[in-house]
Parts: sequence; structure tokens; C-alpha cells
Amino acid sequence: MSSPAEYYNSLPPISKAYGTLCLAFTAAVQLGLLDLGYIALIYPLAFSRFQVWRLITNFFFLGKFSINFGIRLLMIARYGVQLENGPFERRTADFLWMMIFGAFTMLVLGAIPIFHTYFMGISLVFMLLYVWSREYPNAQINIYGLVTLKAFYFPWAMLALDVIFGSPIMPDLLGIIAGHLYYFLTVLHPLATGKTLLKTPRWLHNVVARWRIGAPARAPAPTSNRGQAGQTAGVADRSTGVAFRGRSYRLSD
Repeated sequence: MSSPAEYYNSLPPISKAYGTLCLAFTAAVQLGLLDLGYIALIYPLAFSRFQVWRLITNFFFLGKFSINFGIRLLMIARYGVQLENGPFERRTADFLWMMIFGAFTMLVLGAIPIFHTYFMGISLVFMLLYVWSREYPNAQINIYGLVTLKAFYFPWAMLALDVIFGSPIMPDLLGIIAGHLYYFLTVLHPLATGKTLLKTPRWLHNVVARWRIGAPARAPAPTSNRGQAGQTAGVADRSTGVAFRGRSYRLSD
């Protein structure tokens, strides 16, 4: 891209919107325009005083401006964008549903005292990282120029670094749990039983189509009778909202 504006405009819609909201909320907090206590996840206030926005706004804060904040934002810009432009290409509703499902899972887990954290933005970013690592398991990742490993192990390596540097690990664990639950329901369970338990709701497809968010889904290409069975299987697979189809990629990092 010849300019930052062109790069920003080229980003897929969901990753761009989420990254922008995280940057905007963090800047507002840093400038004193927004009180952290007003957006934190506090269940008694969310339900007894009907401050339901807390269930959403807590996902938009990644910590104050710091190196760690920059790393989390870059994770969205890289791994979220690669997912949305790769396995979820022209499947904006499915990508949005993955994030909604992950956020809901974290909110449920967050009601358990041992899992509770006031801000789950880092957890949602870590879920994106985990799902990316399962979709691109053989990509080579270089960590700080010291260690090279396959992407499959990348989330666990990041978790280990947080342990070493004394950072809280609960946000990372929440992201891993939510990401693996999504992977189990959309990949492992269907492979084992032939039944898909988690599908993108039709209303979300309708919302995305009505507001023209992202590129429209590709229409099935006409085929001969000999390839009709394969086409039917492909259409059935797309209707489930499953992103993973056993592919493996290798990226240069």
C-alpha cells in the first residue's frame, strides 16, 4: 500500500472495526475522556442496575498505551485479517459469529470467580490467535528473533512468555478455552459424528447482507452431472458456517 489510509481501507470489515474500536477506547481512556470503571465488566452493575453496555464495552479495552497494547493490536491486524481474508473470505457473517460466540463463552466463564476479569479484550484477541493457529498449523513463527516454531504451538508459547514475565495468564487462558470450544464444535465434533452443533444464525446472515458488510458470498458455480455430487457437498459444508476443512498453509514470517 502507498499510504496508511489505503492500507486501512483495504482491511476486511470486522477486523478493521474491532481494531478501530479498541484503539478508540484506549485513546479515550488515555486522554481522560472515558472512565475505565464505566466500561469494566462488573456483573452486579450490568444486571441489577441494567448497565448492559458493560457486557460489550469490556471487549474494546486492551490495556493502556504500551508495548503490550501494540502487540495485541498487531495481532488483530495480522491474524484476524489473515483469517477474515483467508478461510473466512466472503463469509463475513461466519467470522462475526465466531467472535460473538467467543465473546459469549468468555462472559459465561467470567461469571465464575476464578475466571473473572474486568476486561476481556485481550482474551478475544487471543481467541483469534488460537483459531488462526489451528487454521495455519504449519506456518513458521519467529518469536523475538530467538525461537522459530510452528504456528500450532504459538498460543502456548505466548502463554509461557506471560508466565515468565509475570503477566496475568487468565485472559490468555480464556481465549484458548473459547477458541478451542469453537474449534471443537465446528471441526472436531462434525468430523467424529457428521453432525454440526454450531451454525451461524440466519438472522446474522440477513443483517450482514442487508447492510452490505464485506464482500457477498460467491454463488455456486455450475457443474456437470459428474461433478454435481461434489458441488452439493460443498454447498452443504458452507451452509454450516464451518471454516476449517483440513487445509494447511505455510507462511514466511
